[in-house]
Amino acid sequence: MRTPRYMELVWYKGLADLHADAARGYVGFVWWVLEPLLYMLAFYVAFGLGIRAGGAHMLLFLLCGLVPWKLFASTVQNGGGIIQANSGLIQQVYLPKYVLPWMVLVTNSMKFFIILGLLLLFAGADQGAAPTWLALPALVAVELLLTLALASLAAAVVPLVPDLDLVITNGLIVMMFVSGVFNDVRRLPPHLARVLEFNPMVHVIAGFRAVLLEHEWPDWGALSAVAAFSLAIYAVAVLLLQRFDRAYPKLMIG
Repeated sequence: MRTPRYMELVWYKGLADLHADAARGYVGFVWWVLEPLLYMLAFYVAFGLGIRAGGAHMLLFLLCGLVPWKLFASTVQNGGGIIQANSGLIQQVYLPKYVLPWMVLVTNSMKFFIILGLLLLFAGADQGAAPTWLALPALVAVELLLTLALASLAAAVVPLVPDLDLVITNGLIVMMFVSGVFNDVRRLPPHLARVLEFNPMVHVIAGFRAVLLEHEWPDWGALSAVAAFSLAIYAVAVLLLQRFDRAYPKLMIG
């Protein structure tokens, strides 16, 4: 597997997709900021004003859930269709299929880092900076690894079983409600919280809240488990993408 050989292509394609995305609408890249803000406003009205889910710092509480979730959900969703979206390219030139999910990750990560910068500004104004912010690079790295792994798995299986695209779409909706995006999983009944802890995004979102909202270090044991899980899933995904590497173009024609 010679991924570095294709990193220049991944980077170029990611930038090209980002430029095309920005040029598609009148507000351009401003929409990358407006979209999560609109989500935040909707959840603030429903859960902040309604049930006071995040306490005194509910806006920061919601943003710490929404910002990492948007990166994860959009990348996994787009990952499922990445081979189909690039069918013209892969039918003209040979490209290892395990490279394609990287393109989605690069594009969405650029948007994510813009929003993350705004989140840090808001967190600094609301709570002030703290030494625990030094954990953010490791926390972001774990999320990127998890996101790449599941996006690659989606890319591998959706062309083989197209109906799984609908499963992923609806599964992400359900997953959003059980990942602690707008509630604190620790406040749930212990037996339910233990079940939800099998969801890796629970630990990622809890890590962002620990670092930015509570000024505590994240649960390194839980994040290490998420990283190990992600590496295992990524290895399976790459094996599948390599196994069916030559079959995907034929499936696109069929």
